[in-house]
Amino acid sequence: MLAGISRSLTRRRPPFPLAATAAAAAAAMSSSSSAASNISDRPISPNTTRVAWVGTGVMGQSMAGHLLAAGYALTVYNRTPSKAQGLVSRGASLADSPRAAAAAADVIFLMVGFPSDVRATALNPSTGALAGLSPGGILVDMTTSDPTLAAEIAAAAAAAGCAAVDAPVSGGDRGARNATLSIFAGGDEAVVARLAPLFQLMGKALYMGGPGSGQRAKLGNQIAIASTMVGLVEGMVYAHKAGLDVAKWLEAISTGAAGSKSLDLYGKRILERDMAAGFYVRHFVKDLGICLSECQAMGLSLPGLALAQQLYVSLIAHGEGGLGTQALILAIERLNNTSLEKKGE
Repeated sequence: MLAGISRSLTRRRPPFPLAATAAAAAAAMSSSSSAASNISDRPISPNTTRVAWVGTGVMGQSMAGHLLAAGYALTVYNRTPSKAQGLVSRGASLADSPRAAAAAADVIFLMVGFPSDVRATALNPSTGALAGLSPGGILVDMTTSDPTLAAEIAAAAAAAGCAAVDAPVSGGDRGARNATLSIFAGGDEAVVARLAPLFQLMGKALYMGGPGSGQRAKLGNQIAIASTMVGLVEGMVYAHKAGLDVAKWLEAISTGAAGSKSLDLYGKRILERDMAAGFYVRHFVKDLGICLSECQAMGLSLPGLALAQQLYVSLIAHGEGGLGTQALILAIERLNNTSLEKKGE
């Protein structure tokens, strides 16, 4: 299985030398530091700062909503305009492209799906955000994406007299709604610090290092979550087959060493067969694929990550990519020809 994964990754993105990656990141960091001197040091506030948001899906809708509620002038763009109407009805302006959104903002946030979306949204010379952002502006990509792409965007932003920060998040739809997200920030440290008034409206930001460091921190987070989710659903299936009350079992382990944020977020949802997406399976598979590509480049073997990725890929094969990551229970149930819904087995 692992050999098959390796071949698949080689076809998708050839390995790249770590030295080249480090050099690119260093160059982007140098460019970002130079650009930072062009970034206004004016304090960020609703009275002085215009904000734009691209991507108003499950997460983006709530995150952008916090900025709007705090009084910031907000311009939004979404490929499906109807998904932005909730924010527009609350006072946001609707743009017809990322470029138009950026032209109306001092800081623009991206929260889209895949690295290809990030590239098109940020770097397209005709419609991309950097084409519309004025010198001194800041682009913040909160999508989980490729670290090397983050460094590329940082260099492109610097060349345009702007700055870019990669700031993917963890905490799911609940964290987005409650403004309790963990935000992993990479880029120029002074720029990240200046963004604090905006980040604080969405959660807690931690500075991780230069361009791409936020993305690598998030990928490590996804690696940890992947194996945690496998353990959670396997434990639930075991408890079920052993004849235990799975709800009571979850309560019992939640305060011990097996307790986790994943259990808190998803244990009850799984029992209630609530598979609605707080974070889509197809996006998690994307994240784990980036993790595996990074591992391949590093010569790093993480078999737990590879196993979790294959189990999640099986959900997509069954047409379940639009469900939430808690749908992993379905894969383990199928392997064992059982279901937590069934009685009297």
